[in-house]
Amino acid sequence: MQAAAPTVASFLNTAADAIINPLIYLAFAVAVLIFIVGIVQFIRSDAADGSRSDGKKRIVWGLVGMFIMFSAYGIVKILIATVPGLGESADTGYINFNK
Repeated sequence: MQAAAPTVASFLNTAADAIINPLIYLAFAVAVLIFIVGIVQFIRSDAADGSRSDGKKRIVWGLVGMFIMFSAYGIVKILIATVPGLGESADTGYINFNK
C-alpha cells in the first residue's frame, strides 16, 4: 500500500498543533504575568513614588495584551465557523484543518 500524500489541510493542522497554539498560550501567559507584576508593583509602591505609575502602565498593557489574545481567538473561531473545509477538533479545542 502506498501512503497518502500530505494535503494542505494536514500541513496546516500540524502547524497549528506544533506552532500556533503553543504561541497563543505563551503570549497569553506573558500578558497575564505582566498584569500580575503591575498589580504587585502598584500595591507595593508609595503614592508619591514613580514606580506606582510604572505599575499602572504594566496593568494597562497586560490588559491590552489579554484583550488582543481574546480577540485573536475570537477571529480564529469566526474563520473556522465560516470558511468551508476548516473545522475544530471536538476533543481538544485546537484548530483542526482536516474537517
